[in-house]
Parts: sequence; C-alpha cells; structure tokens
Amino acid sequence: MIPQLIFLIIAIAAIALFTINIRKIIRNINLGRPEDRSDRPAERFMVMLKVAFGQTKMTKRPVAAVLHFFVYVGFIIINLEVLEIIIDGLFGTHRIFASPLGGLYNVLIGSFEILAALVLIGVIAFYARRNFLRLKRFTGVEMTKWPLSDANNILIIETLLMIAFLTMNAADYRLQQLGAQHYITAGSFPVSSLIAPLLPNSESALILIERAAWWFHIIGILAFLNYLPYSKHFHIIMAFPNTYYSNLEPKGEFSNMASVTNEVKAMLDPTFTPEPVAEGGKFGAKDVTDLSWKNLMEAYTCTECGRCTSVCPANITGKLLSPRKIMMDTRDRMEEIGRNIDKHGKDFKDERSLLNDYITQEEIWACTTCNACTEACPINIDPLAIIVELRRYSVMEDAQAPSSLNNMFGNTENNGAPWKYSPSDRFNWAND
Repeated sequence: MIPQLIFLIIAIAAIALFTINIRKIIRNINLGRPEDRSDRPAERFMVMLKVAFGQTKMTKRPVAAVLHFFVYVGFIIINLEVLEIIIDGLFGTHRIFASPLGGLYNVLIGSFEILAALVLIGVIAFYARRNFLRLKRFTGVEMTKWPLSDANNILIIETLLMIAFLTMNAADYRLQQLGAQHYITAGSFPVSSLIAPLLPNSESALILIERAAWWFHIIGILAFLNYLPYSKHFHIIMAFPNTYYSNLEPKGEFSNMASVTNEVKAMLDPTFTPEPVAEGGKFGAKDVTDLSWKNLMEAYTCTECGRCTSVCPANITGKLLSPRKIMMDTRDRMEEIGRNIDKHGKDFKDERSLLNDYITQEEIWACTTCNACTEACPINIDPLAIIVELRRYSVMEDAQAPSSLNNMFGNTENNGAPWKYSPSDRFNWAND
C-alpha cells in the first residue's frame, strides 16, 4: 500500500496547488469591470467549437497548423490514459481497462502510441523553428528571457513526457513477452515495440524501467498541470472560455457610441447637457481595473505566438507597437496587482498603472485600428479593445494626444468639422 499512499499524497498536493493558483487567476480576472457576454449562447458555443476545438484560424499558417494539430489532438487523446494511470496508482492494479474493453483496448493503446510519436514530431519541429530557424515572429522587445525560456520549457517537458510514455510501454511490452507476474497481456504497441529491443532482457531491470517511466510520466503530468498557470501554455485551458465569450459584433464597432454621441453633442451644442458619468467612473482605462474582465481573461489566454504582431502594419513599419506586448503587459500588471493584494491587502495602491508604467503613449498612438491583430489571433484575442480604452483615457481624462489629433479636436469643437475653416466658408470650393 505504500506506493498507492505516496501516489495519493502527490496527487492531492498537486490538485490542491493547482486549485489555489486557479483561484488567484480568477480573482485577478475579476479585478476588471463587469461586462455582459451572456447573450446568444448557441452562437457562442458554435464559435468555441469552430475556433477552439476545430482550430480553424490556425490554418492560415498551414505548416504550424499541421504541427499544432499533432500536439493538440495527441495530448487530448493520450491524456485519456491518465484516468487509467490514476486508477492503477490508487489501487495498485495494472491496465485495469484492458479486461472490460477487450479488443478495443488494443486499438486505443495502439492509437495512443501513434499519436505520441506525432506529438514528438510536432514538438521537435516547434523547437527547431524557435531555436534553429529563429522565425522572426518569435522575437521582439517583449520576448525577454522568461517568455523565451517558457516556450522552450514547454516543448522540453512535452518531449520528456512522450518519451516516458513510450519507454513505459516498451518495458511493459517486453515484460508481457517474458510472462512477468502482474504484467497482463494487453495493448498493442506499434511504436514502443520498436524501442523494446534496446532495453535489457532482465525482468528486474525491465520492471525498474517500467516503474520509473510510469512514475515520471504521471508526476510529470501533475507537475506540468501546476506549471500551466505560470506559463503561456495556460491557453490550453483558457482558449475554450475565451472563444466562447468572443466579441460577436462586427470588428471595430465601438461599444460606447451612446456616450460618445453625448460628448459630441455637448461640444457642438452648448445647451445640451450630457448624462453625468457614474460616481467614481472615468472615461477609458488607465489601469487593468478599468478594463473589462474579458480584456483580462484574454491577457491570460495569450499564447505569445506573435501572429498579431507579425501582421501589425505599425510594427512592420518599425513603430514601437506590438499587439503581443499589449497583452503580455496587461497580464504582467494584473499579476503585479494580485501579488500586492496577497501581500498588503485588497485596498493597497502602488501608484503604478498599465498606461505609462507598462504601455507608453507612443505605443497606443502607433495603432492604426485596422483589426489585423484580432483577425490573426488563433483564439480570438482582441488587443485593439485595450488600446482603444487606453487612448480614450488619455484623451478624455489626461488631455494627452498627438498634436495632429489635438488640432482636429479643436477644429471639431470650434468649427463643427475636422478642418480649420469656418462653417460659413465650407462650400467656397464649389463657387466656381
């Protein structure tokens, strides 16, 4: 019973730690202001099926799409075996599903092995693309030591987990051939059977290898589970709720047209009285607490793949803006506030903000609002929504904007149009 007890303690500790981290992330997301995304549930569910499950937006880059499909499908299906591993670990059984599933079990294990080999191909190719081919979209000012290390850590962990899985099966296959006690004849091993001849013939050595690979595989999965909340790979969980709560309105459509209209009316008509801003409210966003919970959810969902930045016309022409950095900065600021809450309490103010301390004025005004970034994102993240809110605060609360815009604002207020001409002279061009 000692191995089962050790396994139970490790599993409980891993699940408890994961739960604590998830609760912190939920707390951080809830720092954002309320936003109703509960409408049109059927349409939202179809978007989630198409984008998150179906990976339809990945196909814009076919090579990456195929490799990602190997890893995505492989991990989802292979981890079905984790249920059997957990049951075996708790009760000391071995391949407990073999008897009830019969011949289907052989098909499943054989499929798992083929998928494990495809996952290995995918992660090795991804590692090569990052570290040897050095694709441009994996670089940038925001891709500091940790984001680069994180990406490689994930690929290395996935490689080791698949090697452990295949090694475990290879040793199991040899033990079945030797008729070792406890190792029932079950499963089909099209890939690990190729590895089996490399293993020793000693039954005791094979048992040691099989048990070591088994423990490494399941502890590795539990450790990987707790690595996720600190990693960009958290998107494997967050992609599903994020796509479900996607913006279903046309891209670029403003969500505050009523308040904008009121402000314009107030500028053009001195007698017009706009509705007052709610007490404590403000225009736009200065910090993450002024953004919506959906904006903050997207920050945790970002895969840091760089597709958004690679298609951004501002970034392409050498300007400072990187949509990926906008999302990473939002997440970093949110994490900073979360740590302050843990250390000092929820009322602590650190006199820092997302705007200016993390994201500069130059960045937000470099954006052309073309929506190329939102279109390119494989999981429907919208960096533009954050940029627009930061701009709105900058203009409406801080009166900071590029001089060209300030001229336009002044002309609109004084002349009712963006140009410097008096309204009475507006049709002079047509006199002749």
